[in-house]
Amino acid sequence: MAKKCEICGKKPMVGNHVSHAHNINKRRFNPNLQSVRALQEGRPKRMVVCTSCIKSGHVVKAP
Repeated sequence: MAKKCEICGKKPMVGNHVSHAHNINKRRFNPNLQSVRALQEGRPKRMVVCTSCIKSGHVVKAP
């Protein structure tokens, strides 16, 4: 499964994990992706979308 939202295209970002001693390691910030059955062009389809798209109403869940 690709770590990318099928609606908004949100994908992992990179940053640094900084310890108390200021040691720096690279880390990833992954989006909160969920697999949902959503309506696309009037038909249900399994999609991988982020929770912000679900909350904002960009995704219409299939019954």
